[in-house]
Amino acid sequence: MAQAKIQAKMSEASGSKFSRTLSMADRSGRLLETLDQLEMRVETLRETAAAMEQERESILEMIQSLKNSQEMRNICDGEREELTLTAERLMGRTLSVEVCVGTIRNSQQEEALRKATSIINDIVKKLLDDMEGGRQRLQALHAACVTEAPPVPIDQKFQALVISCALEDQKKIKRRLEMLLRNTENAEDNIKLMDNIKLDEPRANGL
Repeated sequence: MAQAKIQAKMSEASGSKFSRTLSMADRSGRLLETLDQLEMRVETLRETAAAMEQERESILEMIQSLKNSQEMRNICDGEREELTLTAERLMGRTLSVEVCVGTIRNSQQEEALRKATSIINDIVKKLLDDMEGGRQRLQALHAACVTEAPPVPIDQKFQALVISCALEDQKKIKRRLEMLLRNTENAEDNIKLMDNIKLDEPRANGL
């Protein structure tokens, strides 16, 4: 009788231990599931913030392009002044929106990004002195960032640096180069337009 009681207690203890083990496994599984859901939300958050970053850049570029457009030169001074003030107000409001998506980098990626950024900055500083040469250099850098075969020479050194950068930085470098190329094309058009105006003015005055 006593032996039967002992066996019953041992059985109860074993069952209780097994139940606790299952309970811990269930809790662990629920925690893991919650973390998986949070990870998806974090990635969605980063993607949304990155999209907002790009939208901010796009808006700023469009405002600047509008301010320098031929259409703005073809209207009277009063209207141009009013539209310019509106454009500057919109630019100020856009600049007040701060969105930053940080990128986790190792030391090699940090150094590669620093060197790639330095190369682009050096070209930008010299753009006003040599617009055509700068545009060709930017094209060579951009060609290093795309997978399809470009119709221009590729800067192999810059390509190696970009490949060494974090993936998010690679995308940002490419976007920056595309924006700079668009701006140089617009600037060349603006310069040509102003040159034509200067050439036309003497003939318009009969001189």
